[in-house]
This record gives sequence, C-alpha cells and structure tokens, in this order.
Amino acid sequence: WSIGWLEKTFSPSQRPKKPSKWQWGLGLIGLALLSFLLTQIFHSSPGTVVIGSKNFTEQVILGEILAQEIEKETNLRVERQFNLGGTLICHEAVKAGKIDGYVEYSGTAFTGILQEKPLNDARLVFEKLQEIYPEKFNLEVFPSLGFENTFAIVIRGETASQYNLKTLSQAAKYTPNWQAGFGYEFLEREDGYKGLAKTYGLTFAGPPKVMDLGLMYRALAEKQVDLVAGNSTDGLIPVLDLVILEDDRRYFPPYEAVPIFNRDSLRKYPQLRQVLAKLTGKITSTAMQKLNYQVDGGDRRVEEVVKEFLVSLS
Repeated sequence: WSIGWLEKTFSPSQRPKKPSKWQWGLGLIGLALLSFLLTQIFHSSPGTVVIGSKNFTEQVILGEILAQEIEKETNLRVERQFNLGGTLICHEAVKAGKIDGYVEYSGTAFTGILQEKPLNDARLVFEKLQEIYPEKFNLEVFPSLGFENTFAIVIRGETASQYNLKTLSQAAKYTPNWQAGFGYEFLEREDGYKGLAKTYGLTFAGPPKVMDLGLMYRALAEKQVDLVAGNSTDGLIPVLDLVILEDDRRYFPPYEAVPIFNRDSLRKYPQLRQVLAKLTGKITSTAMQKLNYQVDGGDRRVEEVVKEFLVSLS
C-alpha cells in the first residue's frame, strides 16, 4: 500500500528517481574523498610539546635549541616554559608532565635528585641515571649533547697573577682574607659548598654571600667578592678577565648536559627520539661558551643565536 500511496501522491515528474550507476559512483567517490580528508586532518593535526629550562642563560639557550630542532624536524608545536627556577622545580615539572622535557646535568641529577654521593666516573654516573630514572620517575635520560658544564671556582685574573694561582689547593691559603659569593643551590646541594670547603680546607673572611647567578661575575670583576662558584661554560669568564681554578683534587662529579624527557611524552610523540639522537654530541664546551657570550655579552636574542647555531650544524 505504501507504493500505491506514493504513486497517488506524486505525479510522474515529481516521483523520486533512482540514482543512476554514474551518480552512485560519484557519491561513493565523494564519500571516500571526504573520509580521506578527515583522516588526513586528524592525523596531521600537530600535538604540542612543552620544553622547560632552569633560570640562567645557558639553560634558556639549550631549551631553545631543543624547541627549534623539534619544530624543524617534526610537525609538533612547541610551547616554551623557560626560566622555571632551579633543579628541583624542573625535575618536579617534568615528572608531573607539566613539561615534556628539559636539559639537566648528569652530576646534578645524580647528587641533587637521587641524593647519591658524588662520583667522578662520567660513564658510571650516566649508566646509573639511565637505570634509576625510568623506574623511579618514569623519566628517560638521553646521551650527552656533547659538553660538560661543571662548577667552576672563579677568581679575578689579576688575583691569579698576583699570587700565581692555578689550582684550588694553591688558593686555599689565601681564602681566609677573601669574600666568597655563591648561588643558593650551590650552598645547599650535596656536591656544593660544604663538601668543597671540607675537601680543600677553605675558610673565608665571613659567611659567603648568597648571590644570583646572573650577577655573580660582575660582582667579582667589581671586587664586591673575591671568589665565586660559576659554570665552566659561562661566556663572561674570558671577557671579564676571570680565571677558573683547577679542581686538582677532583671534587666535582661530571656534569654532562643530558636531555631528560617524560616517558609518556615519548610514547605519545616517538618522533622526539629522532630529534634528540640528531643533537647527541653536537655541542662542544667551546661552542656553548660562545653561545652564552653572544647572549650575555653581546645582548643578542636567544632565538637568533640558536637559529644561527643550528644552521651551522646542518
């Protein structure tokens, strides 16, 4: 009865017509094309990776290197969360997934995070980090970017020349008349001031001044302090005619620059592994010192300095 009703309701010109085979073919092609386009859009939609850094120039440069290389080599977007603070803040952020990765220093991770006694064997330190970090924190430690940034005990060049000082052991007998300046983290950490003072028998004219890392070298050059704990790759050291005293008793552990990433992020974005592999071993200590100086001494933008450096690597 329904067919009869249709015949009565519609005139021959109004009755629905069956689509031809040609029209069916076009429809199927259209549906297939639409399905393909939707699939492509879905799969090509970039995710967002968050890269963090600690709060000093070198760390911001390293964070920008990771960010630009990820943007160049993948379709991922990168959100930059630089200058987060010290070691513990960055560690908690990557562990909680607030950031996906950042660059740490092997000795800092080993003594500052794992609370292990300092070791001088760089290979052993790295192997222990690779073993413990995934199990304990769900984090993966990647091979070194190619350089080590160890703590550097720094004095003025004129002081080194006056007393013919090259090592920490030689400087120890003069420090009772000197004022020291250290960052808060160096004063508190296991491989910091307390162990250093004990190893070399260091005493000072008064309690060390707690100083911001960014102001330390200028304060030393302007004779507000006489000895500071900086970083061996800081670009201002040669520019301000400062001298690094040799750690002749090998107190400081290795501090290789190693990327650390959340393993959930690596599972979600496996292409990150290729980017990190490409950067392994590519940054020398001299190159890092030059990069630091271009930003600190040359007042250049980090983004420009990093872009030029990455071009030089390709």
